[in-house]
Amino acid sequence: MKSIFTLREDIHYLNHGSFGAVPKVVFETYQNFQKELAAEPLQFMIKNGPAHMEVSKKALADYINCDYTDLVYVTNPTTAINIVARSLKLNEGDEILTTNHEYGAMDRTWNYYCRKVGAKYVQQEIPIPIQSKEDFLQHFWKGLTTNTKVIFISQITSATALIFPVKEICDRARELGILTIVDGAHVPAHIPLDIKELNADIYTGACHKWMMSPLGSSFLHVKKEHQTWIDPLIISWGYEAQFPSESQFQDYHQMQGTRDFSAFLTTPACLQFIKENDWETKTAEAKKILHNYYPIVAKEIDSKPIAPLENEFLGQIVSIPIRTPNAQELKGILYNQYKIEIPVFDNMGPGKFLRISYQPYNTEDDMNALIDALRKIKTSTSLIQ
Repeated sequence: MKSIFTLREDIHYLNHGSFGAVPKVVFETYQNFQKELAAEPLQFMIKNGPAHMEVSKKALADYINCDYTDLVYVTNPTTAINIVARSLKLNEGDEILTTNHEYGAMDRTWNYYCRKVGAKYVQQEIPIPIQSKEDFLQHFWKGLTTNTKVIFISQITSATALIFPVKEICDRARELGILTIVDGAHVPAHIPLDIKELNADIYTGACHKWMMSPLGSSFLHVKKEHQTWIDPLIISWGYEAQFPSESQFQDYHQMQGTRDFSAFLTTPACLQFIKENDWETKTAEAKKILHNYYPIVAKEIDSKPIAPLENEFLGQIVSIPIRTPNAQELKGILYNQYKIEIPVFDNMGPGKFLRISYQPYNTEDDMNALIDALRKIKTSTSLIQ
């Protein structure tokens, strides 16, 4: 499988969760759009590109089950959350309830906007290892107060790579009248996503991770009843548009003037690749292999899994607590000496973690190379304790 991706053949690439990897056929589609843009920029910007965009949004909406007029493409989920956070009318004393497992850029975003008005970003501790869904929910709701106005939560976390029960959280939040914002960066084409069933008020996901588009393609989905208060992060041609579409939400956020939006247009090619390569079957097998290796790798560094080895909590990405005095040095040695591309997180979320991603282009040779490297580093250095 690796030969049909753009990845280097000499690298054990166990880091799909960070930046994905692009199938060659999808990358060719991406470059064809860029060539079309370069050949006739004006026609692409005002006519052909927007037509391609409609096709792409409809394909994405069909895949994640939502109305295509309720979503817009953005470059990454961080941009999406900044659009929302900037638009929220928070007051002094208001609270945003989240967990201590969230992505660092999101923590920084929410802390920034909360400080401007005197609101509070409440990072409720979720202890690891997680024992059960009920255990998680019990800990999470301890952070709820009468001042809670918003719940922000990852469906799959970045540092700890855990699947959180966001459907149950969204359901209860709706009963309490609390706005729900879900960071689903790792979700599309990784675990099933049904926007209508999940019923979050606001949802963002990345296409350039497990859906395998080129970098710079993500989406923001907002329920219609909330679209009027979501201001554009950038005021451009879509604001008070000369030729408005049927959706002000689309005009405000999608029409940004001169930029290369070719990555947004590759979603149909990604979904075609997924279909033609029976990706659901292949990823199920990849997940099984990773779950089998998870406790083996953990034992190698005197650690343990942080959740039950079940699909309810774990997908094609897992994190292992690791004791290291220098995470960046360890990461550098793994890459420079052993040709293993893998993240080692230093105090992200509730600790330090070695995170493994496993796609169908990976093989057990990649996992065995990691085990061998960790064993050698542990016996010859003090980087693994």
